[in-house]
Amino acid sequence: MRFDTKIGIVVRDDLAVWQRLNVTAFLASAVAGGVPETVGEPYADGSGNGYLPMFRQPVLVYAADAEALGRVREKAMARGFDVAVYIDEMFKTGHDDDNRAAVRAVEAAELQLAGLAVHGPRNPVDKVLKGLALHP
Repeated sequence: MRFDTKIGIVVRDDLAVWQRLNVTAFLASAVAGGVPETVGEPYADGSGNGYLPMFRQPVLVYAADAEALGRVREKAMARGFDVAVYIDEMFKTGHDDDNRAAVRAVEAAELQLAGLAVHGPRNPVDKVLKGLALHP
């Protein structure tokens, strides 16, 4: 099935494995919470147990260096896409309020991006992510 929109997550390629996984999880939750139409219906098994809903479409995860992350953020913002960011300072915070304060304290061009998520129309998102390698 081909979707009209695309969800792309880009993590910085020099992070530790646990950091890459952590960043990916947080960024995926941002898309789910910020773009509710990306989430499908709850699941149930044959025994009647209920499970949480998931994205209705695939999520592609890419790896990039810090410079490429900055370019993707700029292009995605310029096109008006839904964007989530995770910055290095967030590894040191303990909760959501501190995370928001950490991002708010830095001008956009100075964000030390550990990763970002982009959601928008498929073809334009493809153009923004062009040249990035899928995460190994």
